[in-house]
Amino acid sequence: MAPERVWRPPTTVERDHAERPRARNKPDPRVPFLVLTDLLGLGVPAWLVLRAGAQPGPWAAAASAALVWTCVRAARGRYARQLPAEGAGAAAYAPVGDWLVLVGVLAVLLAATGGGLDPATAVTALLPGLALAVLAGAAGRLLRTAGRRGSRRVLVVGEAAGLNRAVKLLNSRKDQPYSAVAVVPVGPVAPDCGTPVPGRLAPEPADDDVTTVLGGAFAHDADLVLVAPGPQLGEDRLRRLAWGLHDGGLALCVLSDLSGVAAPRVRPVSAAGLTLLHVAPPLRRGPQAVLKTVVDRAGAALGLLALSPLFFGVALAVRLSSPGPVFHRQTRHGRHNRPFVMWKFRTMVADAESLKEQLVAANESEGPMFKMRRDPRVTRIGHALRRTSVDELPQLLNVLRGDMSLVGPRPPLPEEVSRYDERELRRLAVRPGLTGLWQVSGRSDLSWQETVSLDLWYVDNWSVVGDMGLLARTVRAVTDGRGAY
Repeated sequence: MAPERVWRPPTTVERDHAERPRARNKPDPRVPFLVLTDLLGLGVPAWLVLRAGAQPGPWAAAASAALVWTCVRAARGRYARQLPAEGAGAAAYAPVGDWLVLVGVLAVLLAATGGGLDPATAVTALLPGLALAVLAGAAGRLLRTAGRRGSRRVLVVGEAAGLNRAVKLLNSRKDQPYSAVAVVPVGPVAPDCGTPVPGRLAPEPADDDVTTVLGGAFAHDADLVLVAPGPQLGEDRLRRLAWGLHDGGLALCVLSDLSGVAAPRVRPVSAAGLTLLHVAPPLRRGPQAVLKTVVDRAGAALGLLALSPLFFGVALAVRLSSPGPVFHRQTRHGRHNRPFVMWKFRTMVADAESLKEQLVAANESEGPMFKMRRDPRVTRIGHALRRTSVDELPQLLNVLRGDMSLVGPRPPLPEEVSRYDERELRRLAVRPGLTGLWQVSGRSDLSWQETVSLDLWYVDNWSVVGDMGLLARTVRAVTDGRGAY
């Protein structure tokens, strides 16, 4: 064949831009309600307080304060559509920051106009508006959590490997606010995530990239596009896709490889035209570490004192139900791989350790842990203690001594640690905990790799506020009893 018939330059295809799906900029229906709530929530109580305090011009002062309050809230983005994954802790304190800005602005206006309002009465008049804003925000978060109304329908775009990983993680966890409803793979490899595929992108950049993604998103009512970058979805192609998505009224989210890093530890900065992500180191020292130790010791002491009657009743039940000691003492490994003796109420027969070798073949855990859903060594009272996690309460003694913390990874056995690799050994960088992510996420129902991933996430991202949240979730996990055996 002639060389000119072997290869021909590609022909230019005229695109009809009218074929692109039309922009879908839906207004947020909550905005008028939120604005009205802030206007009346601050204006009406302020007018009542100023009127009761015999202040001059109460109506004008209250109306001005309400208008400034709404402007401050709008300027600080409180009426914008919030991402559901934003920290609940930061959202809870947002009205306080807004209110302090309001006080500063009104103080400047009062000084500039020479108003005759009493400062103490004026500040008092603004307090009900702050209280209502905090309560309204808390109620909204509770409604979103209970009904998952803040969840986002996500269209995932990327190569097959990235798609499968993202969809699997998003759709396997019910405690996060994203749901993958469709995927648009890049390249010829087909994904196997079981999610609808409304379209496919070519391996190289093409004119119909934006049209394909927008059409798939609109067809499945997705309001967010999650892009997993890869060799076939580079910087320039991603930039052009972002332009088209934003013009089409869709939000864009880019999957990062920093999956084990909590969002508060990541700070984006710009330098030399580059977008850099600064990752703060994990908390190991400093005020939060000291506060964690104080909370651990004080909480353990108060817990032992308050639960002493329960301890007596459980000890009597264990002693009468089967021969053997009341407490089970077992060597575990703690922070920096240091062994310590952990205390529990005995839930098995006295010679349980010697019988373990006979049950190795029945182990239901694929990792170094030994787990059986129906372990024959567990006594009748032991089943009840394990289901309610009461058998773990003597570990408050270990917390008081400093061997453990109230919240942390699960304390491993020596034989488990002997089989750890370098990644798994990082679980021992902090004190093990009486409860933790493992406890509130399914306990023994989790696979070994899921347990390790949860513990590693905690090791790198713990905080005192996060610990308080895990303690609160532990109450629900214990009541549920799922995974306790």
